[in-house]
Amino acid sequence: MILLDGQSLTLDPLVAIADGRVVVGLETGAAARVAAARGVVDRQAAGADAVYGVNTGFGSLAEVSIPAGSLADLQLNLLRSHAAGVGEALPVRTVRAMMALRANVLAKGFSGIRPETLGALLALLNHGVHPYVPSRGSVGASGDLAPLAHLALVLVGEGEVLGTAGPRPARDALDAAGLAPIRLEAKEGLALINGTQASTAVLALALADALRLARAADIAAALSIDALRGSAHPFEARIHAARPFKGQVTAAANLAALLAGSPINRSHERCGRVQDAYSLRCAAQVHGAARDALRFVRRTVEIEANAATDNPMVFADDDAIVSGGNFHGAPVAIAADLAAIALAQLATISERRAARLVDPVTSDLPPFLTRDSGLNSGLMIAQVTAAALVSEIKTLAHPASVDTIPTSAGREDHVSMSMGAALKAARVVELARTVCAVEILCACQAIDLLAPLRTSAPLDRVHACVRRVVPTLGADRVLSGDIGTIVDLIADGSLEHACEMEVK
Repeated sequence: MILLDGQSLTLDPLVAIADGRVVVGLETGAAARVAAARGVVDRQAAGADAVYGVNTGFGSLAEVSIPAGSLADLQLNLLRSHAAGVGEALPVRTVRAMMALRANVLAKGFSGIRPETLGALLALLNHGVHPYVPSRGSVGASGDLAPLAHLALVLVGEGEVLGTAGPRPARDALDAAGLAPIRLEAKEGLALINGTQASTAVLALALADALRLARAADIAAALSIDALRGSAHPFEARIHAARPFKGQVTAAANLAALLAGSPINRSHERCGRVQDAYSLRCAAQVHGAARDALRFVRRTVEIEANAATDNPMVFADDDAIVSGGNFHGAPVAIAADLAAIALAQLATISERRAARLVDPVTSDLPPFLTRDSGLNSGLMIAQVTAAALVSEIKTLAHPASVDTIPTSAGREDHVSMSMGAALKAARVVELARTVCAVEILCACQAIDLLAPLRTSAPLDRVHACVRRVVPTLGADRVLSGDIGTIVDLIADGSLEHACEMEVK
């Protein structure tokens, strides 16, 4: 069981909740904080003073007073009106991460939600009742209002949930799980939808995939460097100690360890080549810069995962409810854009190494890595596919966070575009993973063509891992399946596990 306390949720347990279906509970101290904050809301809701989101309208309607008898209706209407999302649904793993992140924020005790409402959200998660959440509709202004409204509607028995055969009514899913819909009270609808948990969930899962891809990129680069008979000297520790960026030092150490002891490398020790191309020689610098950027993204995600992103915020110690702007998604948007830019670096340099592998001028191997070129086109179009994906990545790497468009009658006059940025980053991960798979496909074929020379022990194990599912290319065959199979090896960690050494 993973216990949420509003302050210690990190990336790894969040991924475990999203993918591993672990049970999620509430830490005892968090329950007390939630109850204390709720007491403040109840007292102020019973008073005559206007309190935003408790007895007033929302956004540019904040000056409209709501009578006491309509406070519950106000919250339900909020969910209904804000559930205006469109587009394809977010996948189950993303919705699970959203639910966990929102529950964790509520557990901080600044939202003013009732403990039983938080418990109902955790019950949905633990029973596998996953709201149908359209992916488009948030500008990351007052948080991810539309996606979170679709999520919250299921708590009251409305909206839809994800099912094996498509969307199904929420009420049917609640009944099947033995759960009852709740009735919202003052501020609770607002407490459920104010925040960045949709964009943070998308970014967090993209980040987890990106960190795995960064390790696979080092493996792919090492395979290509050896297959191209490049030098291992550029990865000597003393070079990188003189420019001690943490990511660069780590990538260089990975490359040096992966290449150590390679018979291919020993075969060209005195070949006369003075320097390799940048895509080989500068792999540690480029991969390292991407790693350092992803480290910043991780820090941002983990801060946001434990941040109070509500408005207004409830301060139980001071018996106060105060309006602010913690819902603004700027930190998430900028981090997501940085993730896309970092992944673009990994993808563009990977494609350049693949291009060198298929070019006989730069590889000293048969054209397009096929022995009977002309009759066979070999891996010609695999590299073209990588080039196409890299060009798409370059377009997606244009930052979303530099854009803003006023909403809510100008009250929300600066928005973050955090959801768009996060969705973009997630797409870039998928594309970059495929580019890396093409490089591995080419590098493994090149290693075959260098036989009887063999690569290093860890790279030989990677090569064997690939060859168990993707045979050496002889006569031309359809390559889409081969590329997809290697994508899966990267995505599920098989590639790095095959090394039988730690790739950091």
